[in-house]
Amino acid sequence: MHPYINSFQITKDRCMIVKVLELEANKARLLMQGEGHTFMNALVDEILRDPSVDVAKYTIEFQFSDPELLVTTKGKKDPLVVIRDACKRLSKNCDKLIKGLGK
Repeated sequence: MHPYINSFQITKDRCMIVKVLELEANKARLLMQGEGHTFMNALVDEILRDPSVDVAKYTIEFQFSDPELLVTTKGKKDPLVVIRDACKRLSKNCDKLIKGLGK
């Protein structure tokens, strides 16, 4: 088992179901259950900001199917770490937006 799987402390209101389809040293293919183009576009955009990323893309095979995310990295950076860090940055940006709307 990969050392990062099930090692994150995430509250229930901030979790999603992710199925690992393929995992290698510099490649991860994940199925993101229940997500759509809105989240996936934002996630891929944020992942691509990392200079160690070679490829970040998603596909949705059918209109109501779950998206499949593919991330490959250059060198030895773990793609799951890249994805996790991108998710954290997105979450922080959303928290800032919500806080700003309350003012």
